[in-house]
Amino acid sequence: MGARARGLGGAVAGRPGRLGGAGRGAAEAGGAAGEMTVAVLTGIAFVVVLGVMVGAARPRRSSGLADFHVAAREVSPWWNGAAISSEVTSAAACLGTAGLIATHGGPMLWYPVGAAAGFVVILALVVAPLRRSGTYTLPDFAGWRLRSARLRPFTTCFLLVIGLSFMVAQLHAAGIVVRLLTGLPPWLGWAAVGAATLGVAVAGGLGSVTSLQASQFWLKLVVFLGVGAICWWMSGARPVALFEGSYRVGVAGLAGAGDPSLPGVLAVLLACALGTMGLPHVIVRVYTNRDARGARRSIVAAQVMLAVFSLVPPLYGVLGHRHARDAAADEIVLLLPARMLPGAAGEVLTGVLAAGAFAALLATMVGVLVAVGGAVSACVPPAGARSFRAAVTLVLLAALALTAASTPRESVALVVVGLTLSAATFCPMLVLGIWWRRLTDAGVAADSV
Repeated sequence: MGARARGLGGAVAGRPGRLGGAGRGAAEAGGAAGEMTVAVLTGIAFVVVLGVMVGAARPRRSSGLADFHVAAREVSPWWNGAAISSEVTSAAACLGTAGLIATHGGPMLWYPVGAAAGFVVILALVVAPLRRSGTYTLPDFAGWRLRSARLRPFTTCFLLVIGLSFMVAQLHAAGIVVRLLTGLPPWLGWAAVGAATLGVAVAGGLGSVTSLQASQFWLKLVVFLGVGAICWWMSGARPVALFEGSYRVGVAGLAGAGDPSLPGVLAVLLACALGTMGLPHVIVRVYTNRDARGARRSIVAAQVMLAVFSLVPPLYGVLGHRHARDAAADEIVLLLPARMLPGAAGEVLTGVLAAGAFAALLATMVGVLVAVGGAVSACVPPAGARSFRAAVTLVLLAALALTAASTPRESVALVVVGLTLSAATFCPMLVLGIWWRRLTDAGVAADSV
């Protein structure tokens, strides 16, 4: 049917509208759209309310610096590993990677491999020495290692840019979910995520965030794998048939995202492998365990969990290539249930999938916000809970303003931008700062610029 609408999930290629039964009568289409909207909004509301309740339920009041920055160092390795996995499996990365696999094919499978390789690098080179430094954030480490007060605000600026790129990607993903599945304006998605994120962040810092992220990782895993398996089984799809059809010719995009050529794939692979260690919301997890041994076990646990979750992008990628290849990359996963299972089953599964998508973006958003807010608040004395809450509020407002001012595009491209900047700035600073005695603050500044 070309670019015209297809059944309940139909949308014009590249410009999908609200899901809603283009081939039916007006009354039937309106009823289906209403049922779809109810299912989606119910799923989103469930995740947002659950996230706020879990995140705000702390065993004790968090007021000290250690409580807000490193969860009082009381997180168990497996719980911390689940939180790390939840941060990495963001909605932007998951939806975007699956869409790129559906659009461009096998070369995009290397993207999850790059993220996994990044944790190997962290485990081998960074975890134990960084833990022994006694610092809380990357700017703290730079100031401590190089004994330079001027370097702290300099590195904080780069950390802020990296964090904002991740946050804007998640907010755009929230807007896509709300607009595509309900027809409501995208800013409602931004507002819902922003309010929930701020509520969890100010409730107890990284301690609250850890509870939310760890619980929502298992929710995401069950939702994405479960919905994908049900769609495959109920549609009667043949494995061989899923790979039939041509793929689009790749075009180099922002930071190489979506370019299936060898240089494009290698560039993204290198950015993921080296940039993961410099992500503020990932590296702070090194400090939340009691000791260095627990930190290493957390990274190993995260690798195991990510290995299981890595089945999600290929699963939705091959299904999307067969049933929704005319849609934009970020929208393919969301369109699949209605495309493959028209009727009540597709509507219910779409609502469940929307819940999983919001769980993914909420977990990443709150982790980035707390990590970046903690680094920013350390630059504005006096350090403490009040400064932290003010910093996370200002950072969130900046992310919302950038989201409103920017044009939505493939959200995974913004994630790759953050990883690329991290690989170019914080990776050399960390590796050389740990393993090379002659590193200077001037060298770090020159490398970053």
